[in-house]
Amino acid sequence: MPSDRVPEGNGGTRNDRRIEPAAAAEWYAIWTRSRHEQVVRDQLALKGFEAFLPTIPRWSRWKDRKKRIDWPLFPGYCFARFEPQVRLPILQCPGVVSIVSFDGEIAPIPQCEIESIRRLVDSDLQYDPCPLIHKGMMVEVMHGPLKGVVGRLVRKGTHARLVLAVDLIGQAVSVDVDAADVKAY
Repeated sequence: MPSDRVPEGNGGTRNDRRIEPAAAAEWYAIWTRSRHEQVVRDQLALKGFEAFLPTIPRWSRWKDRKKRIDWPLFPGYCFARFEPQVRLPILQCPGVVSIVSFDGEIAPIPQCEIESIRRLVDSDLQYDPCPLIHKGMMVEVMHGPLKGVVGRLVRKGTHARLVLAVDLIGQAVSVDVDAADVKAY
């Protein structure tokens, strides 16, 4: 039997619908049409699936006022728990593009990753979305005096160490940049 879940805290799982799934059901990422994440979450819940749409509160400004609204933490995605053989009702929901898959097979998300995100959005901690970048990736600086510069990330933390290379001569230089100022290239 579906029940509304309205946790206290800084924005995330408001109006998520939770149903006790079968023990073997896993979480999957549902790719949605642009700005259809909440519609998909609601449609999944109406069909009896456990749906999770993590959100982050943002201020939106109109001509005459400002309003605090919940934006999807991962734009274009909603999460659902279901048995893989029961995917047709998911795909038939208005706003669903597809279920994220690799090599033609839908790809489950580890339970611990979903629960980690759920615990964060249910907490009072401040959080912001960020790009997933790894040591060794090519990144582009988005802000500051090095805006537009592309280099290899060699360390990530409060500061990222960026290596700028001249491959032809086998030389490089490194510089510290703020990790929030870089994105995957």
